[in-house]
Amino acid sequence: MNNFIKVITLLLLFTNISLAQDVKFGKVSREELKEKIYKSDSTADAAVLYRKIRVFFKYFSDSGFVIEKEVHERIKIYNKKGFKYGTVVENLYHNSSTEESLSGLKASTYNLKGSEIEKTKLKNSDTFTEEASKYNKKEKFTMPNLIEGSVIEYKYTISSPFYSSFNEIILQYDIPIVKQEIKVEIPEYFSYKNMTKGYLAYDIGRSSKTGTITFTNKNRDNFGYAVKTNFSNSKLDYKINISKVQMKNVPALKEEMFVNSMNNYRASIKYELQYVKFPNSTIESYTSTWEDVVKKIYENDDFGNQIDFKKYYKDDIEKVVLGKVSEKEKTIAVFGYVQSRMNWNGIYGYYTDEGVKKAHSLKIGNVADINLMLVSMLRSVGLNANPVLVSTRSNGVPLFPTRYGFNYVVALVKIDGKSIFLDATSKYSKPNMLPVRTLNWAGRIVKEGGLSASTSLLPDYKSSENIMIMASISNTGDVEGKVRRICWDYIAYSFRAINSDLNEDDYLEKLEENCNGIEISEYSIKNKEEIGKPVIENFSFNSEDTAEIIGDKMYLTPLFWLAQTENPFKKVNREYPIDYGYPWEDIHSVTINIPKGYVVESVPEPCNIMVGDGMGQFKLHIAQTPLGLQIKLDLKINKAIISAIDYQGLKDFYKAIVEKQTEKVVLSKI
Repeated sequence: MNNFIKVITLLLLFTNISLAQDVKFGKVSREELKEKIYKSDSTADAAVLYRKIRVFFKYFSDSGFVIEKEVHERIKIYNKKGFKYGTVVENLYHNSSTEESLSGLKASTYNLKGSEIEKTKLKNSDTFTEEASKYNKKEKFTMPNLIEGSVIEYKYTISSPFYSSFNEIILQYDIPIVKQEIKVEIPEYFSYKNMTKGYLAYDIGRSSKTGTITFTNKNRDNFGYAVKTNFSNSKLDYKINISKVQMKNVPALKEEMFVNSMNNYRASIKYELQYVKFPNSTIESYTSTWEDVVKKIYENDDFGNQIDFKKYYKDDIEKVVLGKVSEKEKTIAVFGYVQSRMNWNGIYGYYTDEGVKKAHSLKIGNVADINLMLVSMLRSVGLNANPVLVSTRSNGVPLFPTRYGFNYVVALVKIDGKSIFLDATSKYSKPNMLPVRTLNWAGRIVKEGGLSASTSLLPDYKSSENIMIMASISNTGDVEGKVRRICWDYIAYSFRAINSDLNEDDYLEKLEENCNGIEISEYSIKNKEEIGKPVIENFSFNSEDTAEIIGDKMYLTPLFWLAQTENPFKKVNREYPIDYGYPWEDIHSVTINIPKGYVVESVPEPCNIMVGDGMGQFKLHIAQTPLGLQIKLDLKINKAIISAIDYQGLKDFYKAIVEKQTEKVVLSKI
């Protein structure tokens, strides 16, 4: 027993030592280059062999503390799909007076040529800068000479004067990480709230050390006949609090169905400044409550002041609401004016980019330019309107008071006690239908003066798709018929957003492929551009060998291509909520005329399956008619978001759906 304990102790000691050992930059081994797959996950296109991040504060006598972030990563590329990890992007923030910067970049690609290691250094031509918005730019570099089996390595430093919130430290990638070490060193003068997310287990080691600031003092002595300058140094010692995370064999974060954004569940640590307390000074508070957060945002010139500007649109808006009496009519009119006039430049943010007046003149702007303009116009015609801070689905959910958890703003109007959400950046949305990208749990209403309140962003109405098929089967198992499809609300919105840039030929080619290779003719569509109305499609189709003939029997899937043949939930367990975005309902009606000389031998039994406490329902009924069959299907999901606790029930629900929808109708020859 004692020997066993000794062995375990030595193994643990060896593991900790090996993890703590630095991997020297540029010392890539032949073993790393020879590796063909990542043994713990053979599906990985690439793997991070080593990763080291160090965040610390550096003091400069002329500017004070600056945050430095040192990055060192070594990545193995296994196949061509892994080449995308050879492009590295860093987002850098800047304002009118100062900016973040990237320096000290060193990078090389290593390949095995015979028994020799070939090293290709990154050139200046492989790096470039891209302006992302008024306050952000992207520094990018692409590694040279990438081939299957390459190892790439790079290191650089990011300097930031913005210590109110430094970038989220990611602990999990889309590819595995063999070893990583994260160290954050914070002077005692700064109090940060660190928030973790994700489902990976790890420990944060804590320690401290002493830092020293050296001040140079300059004194001048006037002796009447001469001036003498003396220099002296003084030192200030301070405590540095250290947090350290060491991890091995970090699994890749892999996509799952019905997740708002996998980034919301990626293991990471976020640091946000609560207060600063320098020696002999008062506490300067940054973020503590939602009221503090919202007030700081509201008082920024690029937010609250923008709502107060009215002169630039006064004449236009008077014409827009002329003759409109009710609050609903005014809301629709003002929203339609902003939606049709303004063009979104694709940039998120709750602070304006151009400013509302300039954006109105140019007819283009970022999210805040457009939607703060909308709030201002709604208020100007007497409506109870406020901006709502939102975090998009790709940005995560701000569970704690934070200015940096939001990246978007929409408008909210109260009419007869009901909340109507508006987002004029989208050409396909309508009142009380926000773009899908913003349907992310809850937002915060920003009221005049900076007061705030939480509000749900999730729609409470079901969007529906109604498909009607009238078909006939030939003696050879071919099928021909007509289809009518009606899409309402978010399903119509998605149709318009996805297919707006496709011409009819390309769209029909995609539709035929999605419908198991049927041939489509006589296609027509209504309301494709009529926002607020349902999208209605009609077409004829034919399909060969749809029914399987064996001897004197014909076997047919009665729902044709509408049948769900695969369960979207395959994992044994799930840690993330199931996020559909909005409640929905599929209503399908299929009428089938069977060929002469055949009779119906058997049909699937009717079913009515419920899941959870009213979460969803599936009904299927097949009835015989004088000419054949009538199939009716109704599948509804009543909640936009379903807890992971209910995953097993939902998985079983879909299992039953797949089994029932793929059951065959059997026809027998007379």
